[in-house]
Amino acid sequence: MFESLSDRLGGVFDRLTKQGALSEDDVRTAMREVRVALLEADVSLPVVRDFVKKVTAKATGAAVTKSITPGQQVIKIVHDELKAMLAGEEGIPPLKIDNPPAPILMVGLQGSGKTTTTGKLAKRLKERDGKRVLMASLDVNRPAAMEQLKILGTQIGVDTLPIVMGQKPVDIAKRAKQQAALGGYDIYLLDTAGRLQIDQVLMDEVQQVHAAVNPRETLLVVDGLTGQVAVEVAEEFDAKVGVTGVVLTRMDGDGRGGAALSMRAVTGKPIRYVGLGEKMDALETFEPDRIAGRILGMGDIVALVEKAQETADIEAQERMMKRFQKGLFNMNDLKGQLQQMEKMGGMEGVMGMMPGMGKMAKQMDKAGFDDRILKRQMALIDSMTKKERANPALLQASRKKRIAKGAGLEVSELNQLLKMHRQMADMMKKMGKGGMLKKAMAMMTGKGGGMPDPSQMDPAALEAASKQLGGMGGMPGMGGLPKGMSLPKGFGGKK
Repeated sequence: MFESLSDRLGGVFDRLTKQGALSEDDVRTAMREVRVALLEADVSLPVVRDFVKKVTAKATGAAVTKSITPGQQVIKIVHDELKAMLAGEEGIPPLKIDNPPAPILMVGLQGSGKTTTTGKLAKRLKERDGKRVLMASLDVNRPAAMEQLKILGTQIGVDTLPIVMGQKPVDIAKRAKQQAALGGYDIYLLDTAGRLQIDQVLMDEVQQVHAAVNPRETLLVVDGLTGQVAVEVAEEFDAKVGVTGVVLTRMDGDGRGGAALSMRAVTGKPIRYVGLGEKMDALETFEPDRIAGRILGMGDIVALVEKAQETADIEAQERMMKRFQKGLFNMNDLKGQLQQMEKMGGMEGVMGMMPGMGKMAKQMDKAGFDDRILKRQMALIDSMTKKERANPALLQASRKKRIAKGAGLEVSELNQLLKMHRQMADMMKKMGKGGMLKKAMAMMTGKGGGMPDPSQMDPAALEAASKQLGGMGGMPGMGGLPKGMSLPKGFGGKK
């Protein structure tokens, strides 16, 4: 979503950090480029003006221009102001889901993804917060809308209000309120009908439902790809029914991200969640500091650790870490690391979250170095015997030919894999002695208190933190390209 903006800002700040000493003119020139980049990303003009004014005022002081690392100081200021723009002065409060059964009203235009988002939110509240959730569809206009929510409920294991044809939306809402109270539910979600545009009929209906249940939260679901139109829709709904939060859908698309950057500043309403795909678990809380970090190429260490925690078999990882600390690292261990990386979204997904690695991921993609290499490497390991996997030193010429032939690949590719294995084994041994593996494992399992706060770190510190995370499960050789390793022709590339 923010790729083009990130590229533009990355170019601006690269020039700043390379200059060494900075004058006020240098900062103002850079801020003009930042202004253009934000406008091109479809951020509203008043928001851009206010943002650039605040950053320029802070970045042109003597404390910055005469500091040892002025370029990085400016990036830190931009990061903090981006975070403030996304979060607002009050920050993003948690959902009000006390006093059960707590009603949450889902509103928005037709086609914004309300029904799917209702299902995603119900799944999240059930699985992450341990809440008993009831869903009810109030959409009596769209064919099969109620049936769609019922099917989603079955898929995610969340109860839905029985369908009674011919009832008005306000009557369905009252029935849902009664059912939630009698059934001992913590939360009930009301999925309202939408229209292609805002009209009086839509607003009257939503206002009636609002008055009937007095929701603890009214979440507006808007399509993130619609740009500033999403902000206008939020303003209109808020004026009529009082919105308490926004859910931006399709944030995994190729839109320019202006709606996300403008929403809080223009409407004053927090973005609660973002939808990042069609799957029912593709709903994430909106984290301003992490979004700001990713826009500025600082990566997202927290997301990386969370992803590792979600996908890792913690017991297996702990056993593996103990082996690594003893200096043991064979082909079975390497395969485990490759499989973990695949679960975490492949090399591009992992490197995109690592500070300073975003550009490398793009360079690899341009060179035709994609995630197929993981499958090729695992195919080579699978072609080995148990003894060969346990002891790669056995692999001499004749064995290499047999293994490569078995995987349908070249011996040169096997040699590259063996070279990577040796370098990783050396790295694991060094990290085990220095205690870095233990710390990385503690972070990944959530047992360590040393989780860094990216918003409080400058880019150099973030990059150092990413190197510390390099030993975690799922990041072989810092993205699978250890130092000095080159790609043989066609290895993992596009043909």
